Amino acid sequence: MTSSTVAAPVTFTVDGALGVSALWQPATRAKACFVMAHGAGAGMRHPFLESVAAELAALRIASLRYQFPYMDRGSKRPDPPKVCHATVRAAVAEASRRTSVPLIAGGRSFGGRMTSQTQAETPLAAVRGLAFLGFPLHPAKKPSEDRAQHLFQVHIPMLFLQGTRDELAELSLLEPLAQRIGTGATLKLFDGANHSFHVPARSGRTDAQVLSELSATLADWIDTVLA
Repeated sequence: MTSSTVAAPVTFTVDGALGVSALWQPATRAKACFVMAHGAGAGMRHPFLESVAAELAALRIASLRYQFPYMDRGSKRPDPPKVCHATVRAAVAEASRRTSVPLIAGGRSFGGRMTSQTQAETPLAAVRGLAFLGFPLHPAKKPSEDRAQHLFQVHIPMLFLQGTRDELAELSLLEPLAQRIGTGATLKLFDGANHSFHVPARSGRTDAQVLSELSATLADWIDTVLA
């Protein structure tokens, strides 16, 4: 990896006061930027997000990974939705200040859901699509579509990257949901992967291979959105 694509620590403010941490990862001849939120239990430096950001940079997609305030504080309890939504908006604004390329927003699990809720309330400026790295449709062993109702208020393209063994998104619910959302939703399934995109050894694939496929799928989908 060249020095031009190494992630640099940055900070930005939420509602003009609260400072949060982020990592800006440029890409050579970038064609887009992914504004990427973390999952509920691990921050922006989680190896999965580190790897996705590096893979995307090699595919000419810059990224801004950022923390929700509770993660910066070292708390295990997520911030209230209002705070999370304000953080998403501030992160998108920070990305817009750093690059003029089109923006895609979303992220891992909880972070993707907070992003879609934010978009459903009021569209995010300059964001062309939303991408979810494992959308948490429901809590484990509690299948429901309650968390998905706001998705029908999102009017830009959405990409759902999901494992077929995802315990937070049963396929019997997720596939019909994507069909009801219509042409605005693209569902890409990763056979044998769980919510963390881990695959068992018997699958014949490694987690690294799945991650590379996920990143390439995201990059290809971004191309279609920009087209």
